[in-house]
Amino acid sequence: MTRPRALVLPILPERALARLGEVADLAQASDRPSVGFTDEQLADLVVETGATVLVTDGDEVRASVLSLPVRVVASMAAPTNVDLELAAERGVAVLHVADRDSEAVAELTIALLFAVSRNLVTADREVRRGRGYRGRMPPAQRHRGMRLSGRTFGIVGLGRVGRAVRWRCEGLGMRVIACDPYVEEAAHSLPALLAEADVISLHTPVTGETRGLFGSAEFTAMRPGSIYLNTARGALHDLTALVEALRDGQLGGAGIDHFEGEWLDPAHPLTRLPNVVLTPHLGEATGESHEEHAESIVEDIARLLRGEEPAHACAPVMPVAGSA
Repeated sequence: MTRPRALVLPILPERALARLGEVADLAQASDRPSVGFTDEQLADLVVETGATVLVTDGDEVRASVLSLPVRVVASMAAPTNVDLELAAERGVAVLHVADRDSEAVAELTIALLFAVSRNLVTADREVRRGRGYRGRMPPAQRHRGMRLSGRTFGIVGLGRVGRAVRWRCEGLGMRVIACDPYVEEAAHSLPALLAEADVISLHTPVTGETRGLFGSAEFTAMRPGSIYLNTARGALHDLTALVEALRDGQLGGAGIDHFEGEWLDPAHPLTRLPNVVLTPHLGEATGESHEEHAESIVEDIARLLRGEEPAHACAPVMPVAGSA
């Protein structure tokens, strides 16, 4: 039988790419947009390459692509850009490894915690510009931060990442409380957590219940001068309300690792606030995470091509043209 053709859009580790090459002919995009292909652009590329298997990373997979003879879509990123309902209707298998590297995300959360609580980014900029001792106020006073030991750290969403963050914060000497209606040990209600925590960190998925979870009312209910961290998803908060809370001093600082559409306009007011640290979705950006995730995705593709059940399917599994 004709071997399937796989269009690989993200950069995969060599071992994962070699494994994929064992079960499919490979095609790769030579000119990738910085924020991913639109549905129409990707459809043109699928037609050009004759691919029936797609490996994507935030690229749009909607009606234009799903009207083509694509049988498998393997998404390295959360499949929010894939029309899962239409894929199910048309029998396209969608693969995604949801259980990502919780340790790496937890480590970035702690990195943002330190960066925000000790004003590391603004201090670094001053040193680089030769302005560390500018004016009459010494840097130790200008950048006076928050000692974390003895403070209360509030976790919203006590899943794998939340638990990984919890033991790290406990190791720093912090009291950790948590809010999660689906975890018995996370006994705090959201209002109680907002009232008690000096730092609040979000680790919950985006659902109908959690979308826009933090808005003006929630930021106002937080302790004055507290720190807000979000290494989960930008859709969990209202950016306008966050800016207002930071500007008026209700929040002492914030660390954000994700924005809707994977993009924040450089002119956005958030970028001009000195008490904010912003990173472009780096939670799982470690070599170990990338290799493990890519290998899991490729093994699932290989299972499908052998006629076996994949371990991580978001949409129904259907027979795939070609064999491994």
